[in-house]
Amino acid sequence: MVTPIYTMGVDVGGSYVKAVLMSYDHDSGEHKLLDKQTEKIRKRNPKDVVVETVDAILLRNKLNFDNDIAYLASTGEGEMVEKKTGHFYSMTSHARGGIFFAPEAKTVVDMGALYVRAIKVDPRGKVIDYKMTGQCASGSGQFIENISRYLGLAIEEVGPISLKADNPEVPSGICAVLAETDVINLVSKGLSTPNIVKGINISIAQRVIKLLGSLRTESPIVLVGGMGMNEGMTQAIEELSVEKNKEDNKFISHPDSIYSGAIGAALWGGFRYYKLKEKQAAVVA
Repeated sequence: MVTPIYTMGVDVGGSYVKAVLMSYDHDSGEHKLLDKQTEKIRKRNPKDVVVETVDAILLRNKLNFDNDIAYLASTGEGEMVEKKTGHFYSMTSHARGGIFFAPEAKTVVDMGALYVRAIKVDPRGKVIDYKMTGQCASGSGQFIENISRYLGLAIEEVGPISLKADNPEVPSGICAVLAETDVINLVSKGLSTPNIVKGINISIAQRVIKLLGSLRTESPIVLVGGMGMNEGMTQAIEELSVEKNKEDNKFISHPDSIYSGAIGAALWGGFRYYKLKEKQAAVVA
């Protein structure tokens, strides 16, 4: 019987470092999220933020990196993680993280800071096919963060405020610059903050629904990445799905969705660790 191991995943994005500690049991297939931490990079060196975040998790759990951590996996801007054991492509990590949240999911939608990806997955979280938006910021989490700052909102307030909308107006701009100009005009017209925010969520939700349609995705669909925690975004996607597709797709969100990449990297790291062990044992035999 193999004792469960500890693995860590670090997802370095443009604005945040997300790190997790997982237990990985190869025999039972039972994997647990033990600890997590998000740090905003601001104007700091991302490499320093990674070290501080990993060290904080180790300290809380009374673990020693060299003796206790079997695999440290990076994803995103992996070159910022100097002590990594290995690196996993961002889409691969988010797909596996999505299945961790919702094992029944057939589609993972990664809604990150720079773009949105719709990913078909198998039950193991392996990528079958995908479609993604271009890197226009008006369809991304970075756009929402910029607009929330302009409106004087904390990013955590965007979802709940969106739910209070009664007459949203969708920005007409396609690129981020034009969309932000639209938002400024809406403010000057006296449109309420909830209706502005709901309009922005609808604008991004339209791109999500278009991606899902072009990929011919299947339900259930799990929403991951930073925008996956935005309940107003989830509502907008659900409403548009019914309106456009005339069917009630099941959309799943999770309060830890921002950690999907880090979780997926940690899980793939555990899988790779045991594969390497098996190869070493075969050579010795």
